[in-house]
Amino acid sequence: MLAALIHGIVLAFGLILPLGVQNVFIFNQGATHRRFSRALPAVVTAGICDMLLILLAVMGVSLIVFSFAWLKNLIFLVGFVFMVYMGWSIFRSAPGTGEGKREALSPKQQILFAASVSLLNPHAILDLIGVIGPSSLAYEGDQLVGFTAACIGVSFIWFSGLAVAGRMVGRLDANGQILRRFNQVSALIIWAIAIYLGIQLLESL
Repeated sequence: MLAALIHGIVLAFGLILPLGVQNVFIFNQGATHRRFSRALPAVVTAGICDMLLILLAVMGVSLIVFSFAWLKNLIFLVGFVFMVYMGWSIFRSAPGTGEGKREALSPKQQILFAASVSLLNPHAILDLIGVIGPSSLAYEGDQLVGFTAACIGVSFIWFSGLAVAGRMVGRLDANGQILRRFNQVSALIIWAIAIYLGIQLLESL
């Protein structure tokens, strides 16, 4: 059981640590809200989405879904549209220069964006299928439960830590300049993901 837990923790951290659109979005929400609790919709939604994807990967359902080319292309298309929209929304939410104004996303917007960057990112989904799914085959029974729980737990802890780190940066950013640049960088990263999805869609047609 202990070996399965450690394996799950190390594996999950290895997948979640690289800077990506999901991490950038959660950090941004922590920075733009005045209290950590107000960024919880984004944190909880991202954690739940990762949990669902991990469970699907462990159960092997995701492998069956991606065996259908038309469904994979549909996910690429929907992901492209959502990424373009989210990039524009986050870019517009950047605080005005010299005003120190912070336009934080509402809980509904946080949930929508967090779910979109989690569930409409085929690259992230394929990572889970290709890494966590096959790795889980080495375990069964209590060990499989421990491995799965460790992967899920890392997601919730990591997203909470990102939001807290963002809140700390937000407190130091009195005039909103850091948050403005961070929002702009976040938008560029999201648009880059959108371009990637568009290229993948065109290549698969």
